[in-house]
Amino acid sequence: MAGGKRAAARTAAWICFADECGQTLKAHKATTWAPKGETPVVKVTAKGTVRVSVAGLCCYRPGERSRLIYRTLTYRGRKCEPKGFREPELIRLLDAAHQQLQAPIVLVWDRLSLHKTPAIRAAIAARSWLRVYELPAYAPELNPVEKVWSTMKSSLANLAVRTANELTAAVKNRLNRMQYRTGLIDGYFTGTGLPPPTPP
Repeated sequence: MAGGKRAAARTAAWICFADECGQTLKAHKATTWAPKGETPVVKVTAKGTVRVSVAGLCCYRPGERSRLIYRTLTYRGRKCEPKGFREPELIRLLDAAHQQLQAPIVLVWDRLSLHKTPAIRAAIAARSWLRVYELPAYAPELNPVEKVWSTMKSSLANLAVRTANELTAAVKNRLNRMQYRTGLIDGYFTGTGLPPPTPP
């Protein structure tokens, strides 16, 4: 992390933390209100292999408002459909982030095998504006995107959606709300030891 901070400072780059997660039709259970003696029942399908995969970037640069950039991929259980993010989708996300931020990027992510494939390594080498640093093993507390996923999944608790389209819309709705709550993203950064990107 220290090397990433120094590299970002030298080049006025954004530090972008990356991670991926998935959400299925089986909702996370949480406590809720109900009349005394009446156990609430939430009916969900939880059937099939529907899954919404999300890849996200929490972007940090001192003096700038925090950014959350993400992409979703919906798997409906059809043949030849990707079940999650692969190299082309991750590369497109990084290119989109660079276009939006208009600055070099210092990318910080975990040691997932997908992040080390020849295609990913070649894509990194071909982009002079991109430098990559790996997080230590088993250190989710250092990645603010993990907190984004935790908040998203908590907000989806007890949600009774029945189709892939409904699930995708719900996931995007939660993430879009977070994009406009820059103070929330700032808090996730300070939780990793980074100072707030903008003064209060």
